Amino acid sequence: MYRNQGPVFFMVYACDLYAFHSIRLSSSPHLDTIYLYTYIFPRRSWFRNSTSSLTSVGSESLLDHSHLKPGANASLLEYSQTITMYRDNAKKTRNADIQSNFAIFLIEAAKRLEGKDSVTDTNMRLSYLLEAESLLKKVASQGHTESQYHLANMHAAGLCSQHTKKPKPELHKAFCLFVQAAKHHHPDASYQAGKAYEEGIGTRRDKAKAVQFYRRAAVLNHPGAMYKLAMAQINGHLGLSRNLRDGHKWLKRSAEAATTEYPLALHVLGSLHEKGDGVVFPDPDYALSLYREACALGCAPSAYRLGECHASGELGCPQDHQRALDYYSLAAEKGHPEACFAMATYYISGVPGLLIASDEQAFEWVQKAADGEWPRAEYTLGYFYETGVGTRRDLKEAMVWYRKAADHGEKHALKRLQKSG
Repeated sequence: MYRNQGPVFFMVYACDLYAFHSIRLSSSPHLDTIYLYTYIFPRRSWFRNSTSSLTSVGSESLLDHSHLKPGANASLLEYSQTITMYRDNAKKTRNADIQSNFAIFLIEAAKRLEGKDSVTDTNMRLSYLLEAESLLKKVASQGHTESQYHLANMHAAGLCSQHTKKPKPELHKAFCLFVQAAKHHHPDASYQAGKAYEEGIGTRRDKAKAVQFYRRAAVLNHPGAMYKLAMAQINGHLGLSRNLRDGHKWLKRSAEAATTEYPLALHVLGSLHEKGDGVVFPDPDYALSLYREACALGCAPSAYRLGECHASGELGCPQDHQRALDYYSLAAEKGHPEACFAMATYYISGVPGLLIASDEQAFEWVQKAADGEWPRAEYTLGYFYETGVGTRRDLKEAMVWYRKAADHGEKHALKRLQKSG
Protein backbone atom coordinates (compact mmCIF):
# COMPACT_ATOMS: atom_id res chain seq x y z
CA MET A 1 0.00 0.00 0.00
CA TYR A 2 3.01 2.22 0.04
CA ARG A 3 6.34 2.57 -1.74
CA ASN A 4 9.43 1.38 0.12
CA GLN A 5 12.11 3.29 -1.80
CA GLY A 6 14.18 4.96 0.86
CA PRO A 7 11.67 6.15 3.43
CA VAL A 8 8.06 5.40 2.68
CA PHE A 9 6.67 8.50 0.98
CA PHE A 10 2.98 8.27 1.62
CA MET A 11 1.07 6.92 4.56
CA VAL A 12 -1.83 5.99 2.36
CA TYR A 13 -4.02 4.25 4.85
CA ALA A 14 -3.72 4.54 8.58
CA CYS A 15 -3.97 0.77 8.97
CA ASP A 16 -0.66 0.48 7.11
CA LEU A 17 1.10 2.59 9.70
CA TYR A 18 1.48 -0.37 12.04
CA ALA A 19 3.65 -2.03 9.41
CA PHE A 20 5.13 1.26 8.30
CA HIS A 21 6.02 2.13 11.87
CA SER A 22 8.54 -0.70 12.05
CA ILE A 23 10.30 -0.01 8.74
CA ARG A 24 13.94 1.07 8.92
CA LEU A 25 16.22 1.76 5.98
CA SER A 26 19.24 -0.39 5.35
CA SER A 27 20.94 1.76 2.70
CA SER A 28 23.59 4.32 3.66
CA PRO A 29 22.41 7.69 2.30
CA HIS A 30 24.48 10.81 1.66
CA LEU A 31 22.38 12.97 2.35
CA ASP A 32 11.95 43.33 1.86
CA THR A 33 12.85 45.24 0.18
CA ILE A 34 9.77 47.18 1.27
CA TYR A 35 7.02 46.51 3.73
CA LEU A 36 4.16 45.87 1.33
CA TYR A 37 1.22 44.07 2.45
CA THR A 38 0.82 40.52 1.35
CA TYR A 39 -2.53 40.04 3.02
CA ILE A 40 -4.35 40.14 -0.29
CA PHE A 41 -1.89 41.26 -2.92
CA PRO A 42 1.71 40.03 -3.31
CA ARG A 43 4.66 42.38 -3.36
CA ARG A 44 6.00 43.84 -6.55
CA SER A 45 9.59 42.79 -7.05
CA TRP A 46 9.73 41.27 -10.49
CA PHE A 47 11.59 44.07 -12.20
CA ARG A 48 15.03 42.57 -12.60
CA ASN A 49 16.77 45.95 -12.88
CA SER A 50 15.44 47.41 -9.64
CA THR A 51 16.40 47.06 -6.01
CA SER A 52 12.83 47.49 -4.88
CA SER A 53 9.34 47.76 -6.21
CA LEU A 54 9.96 51.21 -7.64
CA THR A 55 11.61 51.58 -11.00
CA SER A 56 11.96 55.29 -11.51
CA VAL A 57 15.16 56.18 -13.36
CA GLY A 58 17.48 58.37 -11.32
CA SER A 59 16.01 57.49 -7.94
CA GLU A 60 17.28 53.94 -7.50
CA SER A 61 19.96 55.06 -5.05
CA LEU A 62 17.19 56.10 -2.69
CA LEU A 63 15.54 52.72 -2.80
CA ASP A 64 18.16 50.60 -1.08
CA HIS A 65 17.50 51.06 2.62
CA SER A 66 18.99 47.71 3.67
CA HIS A 67 21.59 49.35 5.93
CA LEU A 68 18.77 50.83 8.00
CA LYS A 69 16.49 47.83 8.26
CA PRO A 70 15.95 45.82 11.46
CA GLY A 71 19.08 44.00 12.50
CA ALA A 72 21.44 46.49 10.86
CA ASN A 73 24.01 48.52 12.79
CA ALA A 74 22.02 51.73 12.78
CA SER A 75 20.60 52.59 16.19
CA LEU A 76 17.03 53.76 16.65
CA LEU A 77 18.33 57.31 17.12
CA GLU A 78 20.35 57.13 13.91
CA TYR A 79 17.30 55.74 12.15
CA SER A 80 15.14 58.64 13.37
CA GLN A 81 17.80 61.12 12.31
CA THR A 82 17.90 59.55 8.87
CA ILE A 83 14.14 59.93 8.58
CA THR A 84 14.44 63.59 9.53
CA MET A 85 17.12 64.20 6.91
CA TYR A 86 15.18 62.24 4.31
CA ARG A 87 12.05 64.26 5.14
CA ASP A 88 13.90 67.57 4.81
CA ASN A 89 15.30 66.51 1.45
CA ALA A 90 11.89 65.40 0.20
CA LYS A 91 10.35 68.74 1.23
CA LYS A 92 12.98 70.72 -0.63
CA THR A 93 12.31 69.01 -3.92
CA ARG A 94 9.21 68.77 -6.07
CA ASN A 95 10.42 65.47 -7.45
CA ALA A 96 7.49 63.07 -7.22
CA ASP A 97 9.77 60.02 -7.24
CA ILE A 98 11.71 61.21 -4.19
CA GLN A 99 8.52 62.05 -2.29
CA SER A 100 7.01 58.68 -3.15
CA ASN A 101 10.20 56.87 -2.16
CA PHE A 102 10.24 58.69 1.17
CA ALA A 103 6.67 57.53 1.80
CA ILE A 104 7.78 53.93 1.25
CA PHE A 105 10.69 54.51 3.61
CA LEU A 106 8.25 55.71 6.27
CA ILE A 107 6.27 52.49 5.86
CA GLU A 108 9.51 50.57 6.41
CA ALA A 109 10.08 52.61 9.55
CA ALA A 110 6.57 51.76 10.75
CA LYS A 111 7.32 48.10 10.14
CA ARG A 112 10.31 48.34 12.51
CA LEU A 113 7.96 49.50 15.26
CA GLU A 114 5.31 46.84 14.70
CA GLY A 115 4.65 44.84 17.85
CA LYS A 116 6.31 47.37 20.16
CA ASP A 117 4.34 47.84 23.37
CA SER A 118 5.30 51.34 24.45
CA VAL A 119 2.89 54.20 23.82
CA THR A 120 5.72 56.22 22.25
CA ASP A 121 6.51 53.52 19.69
CA THR A 122 2.83 52.98 18.92
CA ASN A 123 2.25 56.68 18.34
CA MET A 124 5.40 56.98 16.25
CA ARG A 125 4.36 54.03 14.09
CA LEU A 126 0.95 55.61 13.53
CA SER A 127 2.50 58.98 12.68
CA TYR A 128 4.78 57.36 10.10
CA LEU A 129 1.83 55.61 8.44
CA LEU A 130 -0.28 58.77 8.41
CA GLU A 131 2.57 60.77 6.91
CA ALA A 132 3.20 58.09 4.30
CA GLU A 133 -0.48 58.02 3.37
CA SER A 134 -0.61 61.81 3.12
CA LEU A 135 2.46 61.93 0.88
CA LEU A 136 1.23 59.16 -1.39
CA LYS A 137 -2.20 60.76 -1.72
CA LYS A 138 -0.63 64.08 -2.66
CA VAL A 139 1.66 62.64 -5.31
CA ALA A 140 -0.93 60.14 -6.55
CA SER A 141 -3.40 62.98 -7.15
CA GLN A 142 -0.79 64.48 -9.48
CA GLY A 143 -0.90 61.36 -11.62
CA HIS A 144 2.19 59.64 -10.21
CA THR A 145 1.53 56.00 -11.07
CA GLU A 146 3.87 54.40 -8.54
CA SER A 147 2.24 56.37 -5.73
CA GLN A 148 -1.20 55.26 -6.88
CA TYR A 149 -0.01 51.67 -6.79
CA HIS A 150 1.59 51.87 -3.34
CA LEU A 151 -1.35 53.79 -1.89
CA ALA A 152 -3.55 50.98 -3.19
CA ASN A 153 -1.38 48.50 -1.32
CA MET A 154 -1.71 50.53 1.86
CA HIS A 155 -5.49 50.42 1.57
CA ALA A 156 -5.42 46.70 0.79
CA ALA A 157 -3.45 46.00 3.97
CA GLY A 158 -5.59 48.25 6.15
CA LEU A 159 -2.65 50.57 6.82
CA CYS A 160 -4.74 53.64 6.08
CA SER A 161 -7.21 52.84 8.84
CA GLN A 162 -4.73 52.23 11.67
CA HIS A 163 -5.92 55.35 13.48
CA THR A 164 -9.48 54.00 13.75
CA LYS A 165 -10.83 51.75 16.49
CA LYS A 166 -11.19 48.83 14.08
CA PRO A 167 -8.47 48.94 11.41
CA LYS A 168 -9.42 46.89 8.38
CA PRO A 169 -8.48 46.49 4.71
CA GLU A 170 -10.21 48.97 2.43
CA LEU A 171 -10.41 46.73 -0.60
CA HIS A 172 -12.64 48.83 -2.82
CA LYS A 173 -10.38 51.87 -2.42
CA ALA A 174 -7.41 49.65 -3.23
CA PHE A 175 -9.15 48.25 -6.29
CA CYS A 176 -9.99 51.71 -7.66
CA LEU A 177 -6.38 52.83 -7.30
CA PHE A 178 -5.07 49.67 -8.95
CA VAL A 179 -7.36 50.33 -11.92
CA GLN A 180 -6.26 53.97 -12.03
CA ALA A 181 -2.57 52.99 -12.11
CA ALA A 182 -3.27 50.23 -14.63
CA LYS A 183 -4.69 52.77 -17.05
CA HIS A 184 -1.26 54.40 -17.01
CA HIS A 185 0.39 51.11 -18.00
CA HIS A 186 1.58 50.04 -14.56
CA PRO A 187 2.27 46.27 -14.94
CA ASP A 188 1.76 45.18 -11.35
CA ALA A 189 -1.31 47.36 -10.85
CA SER A 190 -2.77 45.81 -14.01
CA TYR A 191 -2.11 42.36 -12.59
CA GLN A 192 -3.71 43.24 -9.25
CA ALA A 193 -6.76 44.69 -11.00
CA GLY A 194 -7.09 41.45 -12.94
CA LYS A 195 -6.78 39.43 -9.75
CA ALA A 196 -9.40 41.61 -8.06
CA TYR A 197 -11.85 40.98 -10.89
CA GLU A 198 -11.08 37.26 -10.94
CA GLU A 199 -11.52 36.75 -7.20
CA GLY A 200 -14.02 39.49 -6.42
CA ILE A 201 -11.65 41.47 -4.20
CA GLY A 202 -13.05 44.96 -3.69
CA THR A 203 -15.31 44.61 -6.71
CA ARG A 204 -17.66 42.15 -8.37
CA ARG A 205 -16.28 39.08 -10.11
CA ASP A 206 -15.90 39.60 -13.83
CA LYS A 207 -13.95 37.01 -15.84
CA ALA A 208 -13.86 39.10 -18.99
CA LYS A 209 -12.40 42.13 -17.20
CA ALA A 210 -9.95 39.90 -15.33
CA VAL A 211 -8.64 38.62 -18.66
CA GLN A 212 -8.55 42.17 -20.01
CA PHE A 213 -6.30 43.38 -17.20
CA TYR A 214 -4.17 40.23 -17.22
CA ARG A 215 -3.55 40.78 -20.93
CA ARG A 216 -2.66 44.40 -20.25
CA ALA A 217 -0.09 43.29 -17.65
CA ALA A 218 1.17 40.40 -19.78
CA VAL A 219 1.92 42.72 -22.69
CA LEU A 220 4.09 44.63 -20.19
CA ASN A 221 5.95 41.36 -19.45
CA HIS A 222 4.45 40.70 -16.01
CA PRO A 223 5.28 37.03 -15.21
CA GLY A 224 2.28 36.57 -12.92
CA ALA A 225 -0.15 37.80 -15.55
CA MET A 226 1.44 35.64 -18.24
CA TYR A 227 1.12 32.64 -15.95
CA LYS A 228 -2.55 33.43 -15.29
CA LEU A 229 -3.27 33.61 -19.03
CA ALA A 230 -1.29 30.43 -19.66
CA MET A 231 -3.23 28.38 -17.12
CA ALA A 232 -6.55 29.88 -18.22
CA GLN A 233 -5.93 28.83 -21.82
CA ILE A 234 -4.47 25.43 -20.96
CA ASN A 235 -7.44 24.60 -18.71
CA GLY A 236 -10.17 26.61 -20.44
CA HIS A 237 -10.79 28.89 -17.46
CA LEU A 238 -11.84 32.55 -17.11
CA GLY A 239 -14.21 32.18 -20.02
CA LEU A 240 -11.42 31.37 -22.47
CA SER A 241 -11.55 28.46 -24.87
CA ARG A 242 -9.00 25.72 -24.24
CA ASN A 243 -5.98 26.42 -26.41
CA LEU A 244 -2.88 24.40 -25.53
CA ARG A 245 -0.61 26.04 -28.07
CA ASP A 246 -1.33 29.62 -26.97
CA GLY A 247 -1.31 28.55 -23.33
CA HIS A 248 2.15 27.05 -23.68
CA LYS A 249 3.41 30.21 -25.37
CA TRP A 250 2.34 32.29 -22.38
CA LEU A 251 3.71 29.67 -19.99
CA LYS A 252 7.12 29.74 -21.66
CA ARG A 253 7.20 33.54 -21.61
CA SER A 254 6.28 33.56 -17.92
CA ALA A 255 9.00 31.01 -17.20
CA GLU A 256 11.57 33.15 -19.00
CA ALA A 257 10.59 36.12 -16.82
CA ALA A 258 10.17 34.13 -13.58
CA THR A 259 11.15 35.71 -10.26
CA THR A 260 10.92 34.83 -6.59
CA GLU A 261 7.40 36.27 -6.59
CA TYR A 262 6.28 34.38 -9.68
CA PRO A 263 8.23 31.11 -10.15
CA LEU A 264 5.32 28.74 -10.83
CA ALA A 265 5.56 28.81 -14.62
CA LEU A 266 8.95 27.10 -14.36
CA HIS A 267 7.45 24.35 -12.21
CA VAL A 268 4.44 23.77 -14.44
CA LEU A 269 6.62 23.76 -17.55
CA GLY A 270 8.85 21.21 -15.83
CA SER A 271 5.91 18.96 -14.99
CA LEU A 272 4.72 19.13 -18.60
CA HIS A 273 8.16 18.15 -19.89
CA GLU A 274 8.24 15.16 -17.53
CA LYS A 275 5.53 13.37 -19.48
CA GLY A 276 4.77 15.58 -22.45
CA ASP A 277 1.39 16.50 -23.86
CA GLY A 278 -0.06 17.49 -27.21
CA VAL A 279 2.35 20.40 -27.59
CA VAL A 280 5.33 19.70 -25.31
CA PHE A 281 7.58 16.70 -25.92
CA PRO A 282 8.88 14.61 -22.99
CA ASP A 283 12.33 15.74 -21.87
CA PRO A 284 13.22 14.54 -18.34
CA ASP A 285 16.59 16.31 -18.30
CA TYR A 286 15.01 19.63 -19.21
CA ALA A 287 12.23 19.05 -16.67
CA LEU A 288 14.83 18.52 -13.96
CA SER A 289 16.66 21.73 -14.91
CA LEU A 290 13.39 23.67 -14.78
CA TYR A 291 12.61 22.28 -11.31
CA ARG A 292 16.05 23.31 -10.11
CA GLU A 293 15.66 26.79 -11.54
CA ALA A 294 12.25 27.15 -9.90
CA CYS A 295 13.57 25.82 -6.60
CA ALA A 296 16.36 28.40 -6.67
CA LEU A 297 13.62 31.04 -6.85
CA GLY A 298 11.90 29.58 -3.78
CA CYS A 299 9.21 27.51 -5.50
CA ALA A 300 7.98 25.01 -2.88
CA PRO A 301 6.33 22.55 -5.34
CA SER A 302 9.61 22.25 -7.25
CA ALA A 303 11.60 21.73 -4.06
CA TYR A 304 9.17 18.96 -3.12
CA ARG A 305 9.45 17.33 -6.55
CA LEU A 306 13.25 17.42 -6.34
CA GLY A 307 12.97 15.79 -2.93
CA GLU A 308 10.93 13.00 -4.48
CA CYS A 309 13.45 12.59 -7.28
CA HIS A 310 16.38 12.18 -4.89
CA ALA A 311 14.43 9.99 -2.49
CA SER A 312 13.48 7.46 -5.17
CA GLY A 313 16.03 8.06 -7.92
CA GLU A 314 13.62 9.58 -10.45
CA LEU A 315 14.48 11.74 -13.48
CA GLY A 316 18.03 10.42 -13.48
CA CYS A 317 18.78 11.68 -9.96
CA PRO A 318 20.92 9.41 -7.77
CA GLN A 319 19.09 8.15 -4.70
CA ASP A 320 20.36 10.41 -1.96
CA HIS A 321 18.31 10.79 1.20
CA GLN A 322 20.36 13.71 2.51
CA ARG A 323 19.50 15.71 -0.59
CA ALA A 324 15.92 14.52 -0.43
CA LEU A 325 15.64 15.76 3.15
CA ASP A 326 17.23 19.07 2.19
CA TYR A 327 14.71 19.64 -0.59
CA TYR A 328 11.76 18.44 1.50
CA SER A 329 12.85 20.81 4.27
CA LEU A 330 12.96 23.74 1.86
CA ALA A 331 9.42 23.04 0.72
CA ALA A 332 8.13 22.24 4.21
CA GLU A 333 9.46 25.53 5.58
CA LYS A 334 7.18 27.25 3.08
CA GLY A 335 4.20 25.26 4.34
CA HIS A 336 3.98 22.74 1.49
CA PRO A 337 1.68 20.04 2.98
CA GLU A 338 3.06 17.08 1.03
CA ALA A 339 6.61 18.07 1.91
CA CYS A 340 5.66 18.25 5.59
CA PHE A 341 4.12 14.80 5.22
CA ALA A 342 7.30 13.50 3.56
CA MET A 343 9.30 14.80 6.52
CA ALA A 344 6.96 12.87 8.80
CA THR A 345 7.59 9.64 6.90
CA TYR A 346 11.33 10.08 7.31
CA TYR A 347 10.96 10.54 11.06
CA ILE A 348 8.66 7.54 11.34
CA SER A 349 11.15 5.25 9.61
CA GLY A 350 14.45 6.97 10.34
CA VAL A 351 17.52 6.78 8.13
CA PRO A 352 20.53 4.80 9.45
CA GLY A 353 23.48 7.10 9.99
CA LEU A 354 21.48 10.16 9.00
CA LEU A 355 18.22 10.56 10.89
CA ILE A 356 17.04 8.98 14.13
CA ALA A 357 13.42 7.86 14.08
CA SER A 358 11.14 9.99 16.24
CA ASP A 359 7.40 9.51 16.63
CA GLU A 360 7.17 12.95 18.24
CA GLN A 361 8.82 14.67 15.28
CA ALA A 362 6.66 12.66 12.90
CA PHE A 363 3.56 13.82 14.74
CA GLU A 364 4.62 17.47 14.53
CA TRP A 365 5.22 17.24 10.77
CA VAL A 366 1.94 15.44 10.15
CA GLN A 367 0.21 18.16 12.15
CA LYS A 368 1.80 20.84 9.95
CA ALA A 369 0.72 18.97 6.84
CA ALA A 370 -2.81 18.66 8.20
CA ASP A 371 -2.90 22.37 8.95
CA GLY A 372 -2.51 22.81 5.19
CA GLU A 373 -5.86 21.03 4.77
CA TRP A 374 -4.36 18.07 2.91
CA PRO A 375 -6.88 15.23 3.37
CA ARG A 376 -4.34 12.41 3.65
CA ALA A 377 -2.48 14.26 6.39
CA GLU A 378 -5.72 15.08 8.21
CA TYR A 379 -6.65 11.40 8.15
CA THR A 380 -3.19 10.34 9.33
CA LEU A 381 -3.27 12.88 12.15
CA GLY A 382 -6.58 11.41 13.23
CA TYR A 383 -4.95 7.99 13.27
CA PHE A 384 -2.01 9.28 15.31
CA TYR A 385 -4.42 10.67 17.90
CA GLU A 386 -6.45 7.48 17.90
CA THR A 387 -3.44 5.20 18.43
CA GLY A 388 -1.12 7.53 20.34
CA VAL A 389 1.70 7.83 17.80
CA GLY A 390 3.94 10.68 18.96
CA THR A 391 1.23 12.08 21.21
CA ARG A 392 -1.24 11.03 23.85
CA ARG A 393 -4.26 9.01 22.76
CA ASP A 394 -7.27 11.25 22.24
CA LEU A 395 -10.24 9.65 20.52
CA LYS A 396 -12.25 12.87 20.53
CA GLU A 397 -9.49 14.78 18.73
CA ALA A 398 -9.04 11.85 16.35
CA MET A 399 -12.68 12.12 15.32
CA VAL A 400 -12.25 15.85 14.71
CA TRP A 401 -9.49 15.18 12.20
CA TYR A 402 -11.28 12.22 10.63
CA ARG A 403 -14.25 14.52 10.09
CA LYS A 404 -12.08 17.22 8.49
CA ALA A 405 -10.49 14.65 6.20
CA ALA A 406 -13.90 13.28 5.24
CA ASP A 407 -15.16 16.78 4.50
CA HIS A 408 -12.21 17.17 2.14
CA GLY A 409 -13.03 13.96 0.30
CA GLU A 410 -10.90 11.35 2.10
CA LYS A 411 -12.95 8.15 1.70
CA HIS A 412 -11.10 6.18 4.37
CA ALA A 413 -11.85 8.89 6.92
CA LEU A 414 -15.53 8.63 6.04
CA LYS A 415 -15.41 4.86 6.53
CA ARG A 416 -13.68 5.33 9.88
CA LEU A 417 -16.38 7.75 11.02
CA GLN A 418 -19.11 5.36 9.91
CA LYS A 419 -17.41 2.52 11.73
CA SER A 420 -17.22 4.52 14.95
CA GLY A 421 -20.96 5.13 14.74
